[in-house]
Amino acid sequence: MENNNDQVQEKVTFTVLPQLPNATAALVLGILSIVFCWCWGVVGIILGIVGLVMANKAVALYESAPGTYSEPSYKNVKAGKICSIIGICLGALYLIICVIYLFAVGTMIGGMMPWSDILNGM
Repeated sequence: MENNNDQVQEKVTFTVLPQLPNATAALVLGILSIVFCWCWGVVGIILGIVGLVMANKAVALYESAPGTYSEPSYKNVKAGKICSIIGICLGALYLIICVIYLFAVGTMIGGMMPWSDILNGM
């Protein structure tokens, strides 16, 4: 019969590091900025800027004390930052395309109706 006192029992402890504040929010806003960049570009730009600001604050917090927060949350922040930058670029590009399109349509409509005839009472 074995003696239980002779066996050495080791206790393994795991420390769970907390997540960075707003890590998930930065990632979600970055993804939403890509999704909503087609809404005249404005919604994607706003969401991207907010996500980028949140990600930059989280990165600065992580770099001040790297061992305090978990590595996966830092990776979420980096992914959110990249998605926010992509969303801002796509939103700005789409906004520029929409403005050019509106100017082109306005020019074509203005060319169809001579304003001198309208102002002179036809």
